[in-house]
Amino acid sequence: MKNILKYLIVSCCFFLLSCTKVIEVDLATAEPKLVIDASIDWVKGTTGNAQKIKLSTTTGYYNTVFPTVSGANIVITNTANTVFSFIENPGTGEYSCSNFHPVIGETYTLKVVLNGEIYTATETCMGVPDIENKIEQNNTGGFGGDEVEIKYYYQDNGNEENHYLHRIVSPVSTFPDYKAKDDEKSQGKLMQEYFSDKELKAGDKINIRLYGISKRYYDYFRKLLAAAGAGNGPFQTAPGSVRGNIINQTHFSNFAYGYFRLSEVAAKDYTIQ
Repeated sequence: MKNILKYLIVSCCFFLLSCTKVIEVDLATAEPKLVIDASIDWVKGTTGNAQKIKLSTTTGYYNTVFPTVSGANIVITNTANTVFSFIENPGTGEYSCSNFHPVIGETYTLKVVLNGEIYTATETCMGVPDIENKIEQNNTGGFGGDEVEIKYYYQDNGNEENHYLHRIVSPVSTFPDYKAKDDEKSQGKLMQEYFSDKELKAGDKINIRLYGISKRYYDYFRKLLAAAGAGNGPFQTAPGSVRGNIINQTHFSNFAYGYFRLSEVAAKDYTIQ
């Protein structure tokens, strides 16, 4: 009897393995909505003059390519009414400006005109501290003590409330690793951040980026990470109904996804030892 049971179990296993098939559920696709990626990044040590804004639309769940949007008129204006125009590289949905002038603490207004509708957003350019030169490596790090771990530091400004966005790019991660953090419990202190992975090995190059962000963007990004799912990266799955600071002034209900952000950025590379 036992032999018969074993035979049936093994036969069933082979049957299931031989019938493995990826099934795609026929999901209803909503009408495409505009996505405005207006992330102005001023990397320390550069002028910040060269900036880009990308327009695309949402698409079906199984699609891996997001349709680009052409034909928009895009400008950013500062409080002195200086206008910075973003011109499209024809047919790409990518709009570039070569004379942008970023200033920490300055307030900027984005205006996108597309198909007779006007989208606007206002945001302040946020500063960020340097990443300290000393980066520590621990080959028995991570939660289980079996990962290669790096730890880096940055000095918080104790005279103001600060919010930060961390981005780590490594050869062992398909997508960048993101984390949003505030200084509520570290006001004025030397702050630290970790990154670890058991697949890291000597010679691997890690790129660290630290962004200064506003409180509004901090709240938005945490919601975006939650909607995307931990570990998948915030831009790899549909963002659901997470909406940013961009408003359609012509038809309020026809909102756009995305966010208008201006950040000073500290960048540093590290090679695993």
